[in-house]
Amino acid sequence: MFVTGESLTCETCRVGVAGKCMFGSTETCSDSEPNCYCGNLASPVPAFNVSSLMTLQTRGCLASSLCNQTEVGALLTVEYTVTKRCCSTDLCNGASSVQLPLTAALAAALMVVWSNCCL
Repeated sequence: MFVTGESLTCETCRVGVAGKCMFGSTETCSDSEPNCYCGNLASPVPAFNVSSLMTLQTRGCLASSLCNQTEVGALLTVEYTVTKRCCSTDLCNGASSVQLPLTAALAAALMVVWSNCCL
């Protein structure tokens, strides 16, 4: 007798700007990454914090041990933090998706970085 568990389906997004995901899709999570997550990128320096219209997001499946953890990194010398919040129902990390040309996506990301470093 086999027992099958249902895997969670989550929205995925490598880069999202202003609540809109660029090149988003859905994925079925694996046993090693059983949670959906949503992460918002923020600058740790208040003077350089990204405005609410230009927040950057990421979404997908995540291991339980990484839920609600804050990561620190840098993008073109601008430091940032991202906290990945988890949830556990299908598509609970949902976001609007928009398909933009790659050049428009890169331009939007660079505009955010440039506005942070050159104020």
